[in-house]
Amino acid sequence: MTTTAPPPPAAPPGPAPARRLLPAAGPRRTLAAFALGAVLLFAVAPLALTDFRLGLLAKYLCTAIVAVGVCLAWGRGGLLTLGQGVFFGLGGYAMAMHLKLADAGPGNLPDFMVLYGTTDTLPWWWVPFANPVFALAATVLLPMGVAALLGSLIFRRRVRGAYFALLSQALTAAFAIWLVGQQATTGGTNGLTDIQGFFGYALDDPANQRMVYFVIALVLLALIALARQLIHSRYGELLVAVRDSEERVRFLGYDPARVKLVVYVVAAGMAGLAGALFVPAVGIISPALIGIVPSIELVIGAAVGGRASLLGAVLGALAVAWAKTALSEEFPAAWTYFQGLLFVVVVAFLPGGLASLARTVRARLARRGRGADEDGTEQKEAAV
Repeated sequence: MTTTAPPPPAAPPGPAPARRLLPAAGPRRTLAAFALGAVLLFAVAPLALTDFRLGLLAKYLCTAIVAVGVCLAWGRGGLLTLGQGVFFGLGGYAMAMHLKLADAGPGNLPDFMVLYGTTDTLPWWWVPFANPVFALAATVLLPMGVAALLGSLIFRRRVRGAYFALLSQALTAAFAIWLVGQQATTGGTNGLTDIQGFFGYALDDPANQRMVYFVIALVLLALIALARQLIHSRYGELLVAVRDSEERVRFLGYDPARVKLVVYVVAAGMAGLAGALFVPAVGIISPALIGIVPSIELVIGAAVGGRASLLGAVLGALAVAWAKTALSEEFPAAWTYFQGLLFVVVVAFLPGGLASLARTVRARLARRGRGADEDGTEQKEAAV
């Protein structure tokens, strides 16, 4: 009697091939997009715009820098950061403090301190900002340090969603109120104004204003490249996974709090750098520029353009900033309501922003086409 040997056990299935959460654009397409952006910013805009309009564009580009961080934190990480005005203000005040000390000269007090009766010595926390290296580092490291402290307290306690948004907004209100109350050392409601120079260059010279614009444009392109690298890296995929299923990521052995903390700190650093560049572009920083309403405006731009798309977030921030300048002159009382309505409509009916409009239309047309095909098939079967 012969026996048949049992078949060998099947080999265990290997790990499934890694699936990219985000389709990476080809290198040629990416380089072409950066080249087009560089041509528009460094060649077309300076030739086509007057000095005044170019100065406005420099201010708009600062809001676009903040939008890059919002795209990372909110679009990829799911963190609705309504408190970016805090980090924008920290970077702006750090830069303005150094520039005011430089304008006053060695051993002298800034003009607003003399005006408010401060005739003795400089406050101790102003002294380090006389050093340009310290001031430049503080514009980025100070917002990142504050974000690291706050984020570690918030994310470890698993605060997320609307609660996180409300906490960040409350922090912005508290920071603005504190600045207003420190009139003798921060300028109060007026802020730090009448900034004359920028590291030895007179800001009333149009050539130097153009130099500031070129610096801002270069920083924007560099941060877009950095953000794109983060998005298409392994960390970027992990960030999206935390946004979509935090508990599953925790089960796989990762710490979601640490993942969210990193992107929160990076977005804060970008906002601080934007605030630092905003000061020489506009010549002022005040609590009115960093309160609750300005913080929401920074998020609205990214939401309108598309918070999950770097290009959409940047273009949306530029469009909203331009619309605020243009339309608020015609409708000063109604612009704020229109802006809030725009944010609600986009979030409710077009969550992906304008960047997803073409994809949404194609998907709806495809569904209609499939529906028409199914109706035609049913009619043929009924006829048969």
